Amino acid sequence: MNLDAYLRRIDYSGSLTPSSHTLAALHLAHATHIPFENLDILLGKPIRLDVESLEQKLVTARRGGYCFEQNLLFAAVLEQLGFTLTRLIARVRYRASATPPRTHMVLLVDVDGMRWVADVGFGGQGLLLPVPFAAGDESRQYLWTYRVVPEVTDAVWVPVDSPHARWIMQSLHGGEWIDLYVFTLEPQDQIDYEVANHYTSTHPSSKFVRTLTAQLPGQTERRLLRNREFTIDRGAAPGTRELRDDAELLDVLADAFGLPFPVGTRFAFNDPR
Repeated sequence: MNLDAYLRRIDYSGSLTPSSHTLAALHLAHATHIPFENLDILLGKPIRLDVESLEQKLVTARRGGYCFEQNLLFAAVLEQLGFTLTRLIARVRYRASATPPRTHMVLLVDVDGMRWVADVGFGGQGLLLPVPFAAGDESRQYLWTYRVVPEVTDAVWVPVDSPHARWIMQSLHGGEWIDLYVFTLEPQDQIDYEVANHYTSTHPSSKFVRTLTAQLPGQTERRLLRNREFTIDRGAAPGTRELRDDAELLDVLADAFGLPFPVGTRFAFNDPR
């Protein structure tokens, strides 16, 4: 990878020495500069996961991407800098009404004698900073708080240090812990993400095939676009407005997310109107 180009993309000029401080700083810069979005799917374009394609799209073309694109790129950067990490996969529980497939990528990073969950690809509700991989340790991140806890079920007991033990990433909302996703510590290979990515980007049941989304977390607010519904969340009573037409949709993508598209661009999402 062209590391200098990536660092310019995320506006980062700090330390590159592998440490927990560097990991946190890079994580914050990436999460707040490269938006989460699925727009290529709605334009009929394939989602490619090789590093060259990711660099061309997210860095050179200054686009965004969803979890596989974001976290594979971030993993390549971290490894190039000398970090040790494990690639994992999760089931998203946020807003899920049934058991979902394993279609979310997560990183587990070992540095300075600690383990951290790093995830720059969960979008508007996602992490700004890595979360300590320690049961119940709360991570306050500006206006938002997260933690990782082991899942307790009535099924056969599994030791928490087993690669098959389940761990839940949670966020705090109104005094209540909400599940974001559940994952195990079983390492994943590139082909595992290729298969999950194929489902996510092509299967008719996948929300990314049917719903337009662009999301960008920040230190003081989170911007979320779902079809024509644009929300700014500042931690209490999020403000939402309905976009009038395609022209306003393109304006919001450019102004709020840094994603300019030519006038007249149309995205193939399910618009109830």
